[in-house]
Amino acid sequence: MKKLFGALVVLTGILVLGACGNGGSSSTGSSSASGSADNQLEAIKAAGVLNVATSADFAPFEFHALIDGKDTIVGADIDMVNEIADRLGVEVNILDLDFNAVLTALQQGKADIAVSGISATDERKQTFDFTDNYFTPEQKLVVNKNNESTFDSIESLSGKKVGAQKGSIQEMIVQDQLADSQLVSIAKVPNLVNELKQGSIDGLVLESAVAESYVAQNDDLVITDVALEASEGDSYAIALPKGSTELQEELNSILKELIEDGTIDEYVQKNTDLANENAAQ
Repeated sequence: MKKLFGALVVLTGILVLGACGNGGSSSTGSSSASGSADNQLEAIKAAGVLNVATSADFAPFEFHALIDGKDTIVGADIDMVNEIADRLGVEVNILDLDFNAVLTALQQGKADIAVSGISATDERKQTFDFTDNYFTPEQKLVVNKNNESTFDSIESLSGKKVGAQKGSIQEMIVQDQLADSQLVSIAKVPNLVNELKQGSIDGLVLESAVAESYVAQNDDLVITDVALEASEGDSYAIALPKGSTELQEELNSILKELIEDGTIDEYVQKNTDLANENAAQ
């Protein structure tokens, strides 16, 4: 969905990183990365831990859920990194950050990889390496159900406030495809959803699986038929430190198997159902 303008990434040292969250099979180990990019794969294996930067507010890819009464970070991306860690023979340590701090944490060496619905844009590739794409989403406009017939076209949103997660691909979609609207950027998706429910914004652009999850949890919201273009550049990939050649090759090999046997799609469906069940509790 997602994400991050390169200009934000280069402002290293400015953002204060949030506390680490625990999810899935993640450990509570050090939040510093396992080694330099030159020997990243071997350093991760030697350390026995894969430090993963994410923003756990993006159901069904990464989000908080009550599992056996405990607040746990789960999601399709989390399942994916847990499987990757299993194949590497290491544990997972999740760093749960605001989305616009995720790539900064990677650049500062506080994480080995960044997995948070991140798109490998040309601008980001100047600073980071990326794996092959593992998921390509559609982009959707969500509005209040009462406004479904009012906001039924791109033209109908002229001059209206349209929300997107700060630092995300959705910000660029609003700017490029809804150019006559007023972009409202907020760091957390749940906060954007609340703004939409309260009427502070008129619409919200989300990746399709995320949109479906939030609409299922909020019967006063609806996905519109407004046609937003998706592109290969919107696809999700794992971000790596520049020069992580061996790690990149290993992850690409694992991802290829997970994509070809349908495991990634299974993760997305499983966690969409989990997000909806968790919201109903």
